[in-house]
Amino acid sequence: MPHFAIKPLADEPGIRDALSELLIETVASGGSVSFMHPLSPDDADTFWQDSLGAAARGERIVLGAFDGNDLVATVTLLLKLPPNQPPRAEIAKMMTRLTHRNRGVATALLRAAEQLAIAHGRTLLVLDTAEEDGAAPLYEKMGFQLSGLIPDYALKPHGGLTGTLIYWKRIGAAT
Repeated sequence: MPHFAIKPLADEPGIRDALSELLIETVASGGSVSFMHPLSPDDADTFWQDSLGAAARGERIVLGAFDGNDLVATVTLLLKLPPNQPPRAEIAKMMTRLTHRNRGVATALLRAAEQLAIAHGRTLLVLDTAEEDGAAPLYEKMGFQLSGLIPDYALKPHGGLTGTLIYWKRIGAAT
């Protein structure tokens, strides 16, 4: 399996641009990550500015995977959840460049996110993925359990509705 450098991202020069390019590519290729196609560079930049700001406040961790100097994938670990949900963290915005899919980078990112969640005292991870063209096989391979399907949950980036699959996974020492 190839080695990818994985690290938490901050709002540093070039990082938001690379994240924005990845988000635009993901949406253009049909990735269901909350945005519609075409996604403007300004909207992508605003999203990452807000997300990296939340990371700076400790509300989330935005992880990046690098192939050399190139940012090729990202995933976000949401930590700031309602007060009655302290054992839980959420996986969001898993995106991999088309050139790097099926090369183990998403698996490496998920493993890193899981370890960070454990380090933050979390014992449960949750996530959702599109019913059509989502990453369900990856999540199931990584031990996530399907809770169910919500039909017609969101619009696909190019139009039309898709359902969402809800997954969970116990991690670390259960309390």
